[in-house]
Amino acid sequence: MTNRNISSQPEPLFLQPAGKDYLWGGEKLKTEYGKDLPQVPLAESWECSVHPDGLSTVRGGSFDGQTLKEVLQKHPEYIGTHPSGENILAGDGLPILVKFIDAKENLSVQVHPDDEYAREHEHGQRGKSEMWYVADAEEGARLVYGFNRELSYQELKESLKAGTIERYLQKVPVRRGDVFFIEAGTVHAIGAGTLLVEVQESSNLTYRMYDYNRVDQHGKMRPLHMEKALEVASRTKSPRPRQPMRVLKYRPGAAMELLCRCQYFQVERYLLNTENTRELSSIQVRENSFRLFICLQGCGTISMPGGEDYRFFKGDTFFLPAGTQEVKFHGKAQFLTVTC
Repeated sequence: MTNRNISSQPEPLFLQPAGKDYLWGGEKLKTEYGKDLPQVPLAESWECSVHPDGLSTVRGGSFDGQTLKEVLQKHPEYIGTHPSGENILAGDGLPILVKFIDAKENLSVQVHPDDEYAREHEHGQRGKSEMWYVADAEEGARLVYGFNRELSYQELKESLKAGTIERYLQKVPVRRGDVFFIEAGTVHAIGAGTLLVEVQESSNLTYRMYDYNRVDQHGKMRPLHMEKALEVASRTKSPRPRQPMRVLKYRPGAAMELLCRCQYFQVERYLLNTENTRELSSIQVRENSFRLFICLQGCGTISMPGGEDYRFFKGDTFFLPAGTQEVKFHGKAQFLTVTC
């Protein structure tokens, strides 16, 4: 990666994630995505995060070793204006958090609060709506998405106390490439054998409802948050999630498709294929938002307007600041891209 002085044309920020060693995690993020992190197991890698529970740092370039939060505090213009958001430039920081999740075992059954509840009950924090893109799934992998019938408050409370909540959970099979939007208040769980990318609000508020009576490495059961979960969980019967209509839009050397658009973020899948041609694919980042790239497959080169080239590989995540001039890509790769 080329080092250079900071100029009017910002450089791409390649990010080193923070790791999490939750007991349900596996090793695929290390063996398949090249994550050089000490956690065992490696359950999550927080690829792009300014959240204090897991800060990503910049790898290489002019900001090498600094946290992404530090860089964006110095250069808030890198985030953009995010027209649908609030207080993005007024000290509120990056509004999203992006992570890889490797579920070797089932995650707990959980729910997240919405923004209003979090502001009132969690000291002004954000709530948490999220999107999942399934990067890999073993045969038979499933996830939990809401309830299979409507429950009263008392029914839900009693089932949580008795440990019988599983009979009411809607379980959905998953395949590689599936997309799910999990709105705040939706009871959910990622199932064993699933590896996914999660794009979410910048929040770490999770209310654990049921954890299969598991114990951690110290022989203790993880705490549950039943009272708060009961307050925020949607108890209606959830519609069975359907995969969104996806249309590939082709351009020279690339194709893109929209996966998810909500008030918090927009996620697209970007397919690059200029490996056997001299023609490059180009992207210009809007003034009102950064663009984040998560490389799921392949490798290639980014060429910046000033002539600097940067190599990327499977598992790399890099941040292009808002207003970046036309950037050219060469190689064969598949990305998720995130904007606000």
